Amino acid sequence: MEGISPPSTPLGDVLKVRRRRTYVGREGERELVRARLESADQQLSVLYLHGPGGIGKTALLDVLAEIAADAGATVVRLDGRDLPPSPTAVLDVLGETVEVPVTGAIARGEERLCVLVDTYEVLAPIDDWVRTRLLPRLPATALTVIASRTPPSPQWRADAGWCDLLRVVSMRNLTPRQCRQYLREVAVPPQVHERICQITHGHPLALSLVADVASRGGEVAADPLTPDLIGVLMQRFIDVVPSPVHRRALEVCALARVTTESLLRDVLELDDAHEVFAWLRHLSFVDAGPEGLFPHDLSRDVVDADLRWRDLDSYTTVFHRVWRHLRRRLTLCSGREQQRVIFDLKFVFRNLPGVLSPVDWGSWGHHYPEPAREEDRETIVGMVRSHEGAESAEICAAWFVRQPEGFFIVRRPDGGARGFFGLLDLSRASSDDLAADPGAAAAWNFARAHAPPRSGEAITLTRFVVDGSTYQDPSPTLNAIPIITMQRYLCTPLLSWDFLTLAEPDRWNEYFAVADLPRAEGADFEVGARRYGLFAHDFRRVPVDAWFEQVAVRALSENPTAPALPAAHVLVLSQPEFEQAVRQALHDWHRPDLLRRNPLMRTRLVCDRVGAEPDVAELDSVLRDAVDALAGDPRDDKLVRAVDRTYLRPAATQEAAAEMLGLPFSTYRRHLTQGVAQIVSWLWDREIYGPRSEQK
Repeated sequence: MEGISPPSTPLGDVLKVRRRRTYVGREGERELVRARLESADQQLSVLYLHGPGGIGKTALLDVLAEIAADAGATVVRLDGRDLPPSPTAVLDVLGETVEVPVTGAIARGEERLCVLVDTYEVLAPIDDWVRTRLLPRLPATALTVIASRTPPSPQWRADAGWCDLLRVVSMRNLTPRQCRQYLREVAVPPQVHERICQITHGHPLALSLVADVASRGGEVAADPLTPDLIGVLMQRFIDVVPSPVHRRALEVCALARVTTESLLRDVLELDDAHEVFAWLRHLSFVDAGPEGLFPHDLSRDVVDADLRWRDLDSYTTVFHRVWRHLRRRLTLCSGREQQRVIFDLKFVFRNLPGVLSPVDWGSWGHHYPEPAREEDRETIVGMVRSHEGAESAEICAAWFVRQPEGFFIVRRPDGGARGFFGLLDLSRASSDDLAADPGAAAAWNFARAHAPPRSGEAITLTRFVVDGSTYQDPSPTLNAIPIITMQRYLCTPLLSWDFLTLAEPDRWNEYFAVADLPRAEGADFEVGARRYGLFAHDFRRVPVDAWFEQVAVRALSENPTAPALPAAHVLVLSQPEFEQAVRQALHDWHRPDLLRRNPLMRTRLVCDRVGAEPDVAELDSVLRDAVDALAGDPRDDKLVRAVDRTYLRPAATQEAAAEMLGLPFSTYRRHLTQGVAQIVSWLWDREIYGPRSEQK
């Protein structure tokens, strides 16, 4: 009839078509349900899906409901959010769709039935009833799909009757391929696909939220975890946080690579952290591994970003407490365990916006370096030849002969070499070795020109860095280098300069400036057609402990590349220069104006005591400590008295000092010379080894 419009398509059908077109992933679960409903096979009665909030459980149930309806099954939907956890409430909802007698079987036996239960974790109080009373009343042909944040209780697996009838699926994030497929379907510009995949980690809810912004023309910024997005995801991840202590425990878990009760006790300052550890362990987005607890990637990033945005002071506090707990552990372990702690120590820096880190975080902590073997030599030299040319390969081969213990391999799962790096001790190298390698010569000459190594001090150089697949881009090989170098920092006695050689050095400047391993200006060199740069740190100016602290402070600051002023003022004296400075300080002890200009004021000896611009009082205190140490041995009493009457409570002249002590002048001079020599020796030990040298 004219003037009458044809009937429009129902909105429900439009929604169904759009849902099917944009839904990606979970092919295994969909096919499993489709095959089960289309066959008489009774080997599957319950499909139990579990995963954190936002992982797509409800969306999958929607798709499964359509599959069940298309297969001609009667579909019953239950949602724990809408039901009190009681048998009566569940039976009432079932009764709206199928026949539920007071006793006996629910629904007719020949009826194909699909029961979909969402938010099952809310129904946990009646889990035993569901397993032992409700489900056994359903037809043998029925399929029940349960979606929960938590895995099934142990009773499900302990019941032999359910062994073959239960399938448990832990729902995970979408793969990069599935993410890109979804982004194409919702018309997100292709140029931002990779960035969105990276920052959402394939988490379905985050993916859909960011895609919605991008498809409408919004900007996908460098840090797209905006407060609005964080807020939505936080609500999905965490229903209730019982107390501020539990929230702080969650923040610790997000920051640390793995969380243990020991870490929580220390950081939260608790006598017993078992309860909060158990609470973390049962969160749907937290997994347990051999080393401790760890959250899923996106949930970790969201909790971390939420705290940084909401309360930067608290974030800084948590960061330092976690970092210092790990730093203390470093001194209590060795070998592979120490390497794991070093992995943990660097991991806490991963989300700091001021750190442009050359790290492959996806493989972080999964590949450990091991000493290269003689049979690895040809592989190592071949890698260098492939990436750097024949001349560089020849230099590498020579160093492998000279210092084979300095070469480390990162292996693939099959045992083959993924990559390698070489750590050389230049203080053990001959002049011919140095002359044959432009890189080693550049490092040695830079050290001698700026602060020469003193007798017995070591100079180390990371000379070759080659990953077979990526060369010097982020890789498991690059990940492994700081593990061995940090162990070297902790274990090398009298370490002075440490150098790192890298190709294309300009791109590393900012990162290594934050790490206080700045570019060695004027020390670039060439081998073949490739230019290399050196990055250097003098551990006499900033010792290991101070270096660790400095890097942490810089990484948290608004201007992480700003130089640390105290370190720039530290002076490295040779032993003769140091001895002369001590003698001059003793002579000028009661002249603050002269002491202020003494070179000792800028040495580690004094600067370590204050960590800032030192005062003359600090040098006075150091000198008195040295005299007190001399006085600690009764055999040196005569030496102490000579020093006392010459420098602490000086007589008018040395002759007068000898007379006051009742000694011939020659004897007095001998005692004074011996006393000053011991003071110089004691102070030199502290200058070289640090304040703990006196405990040896």
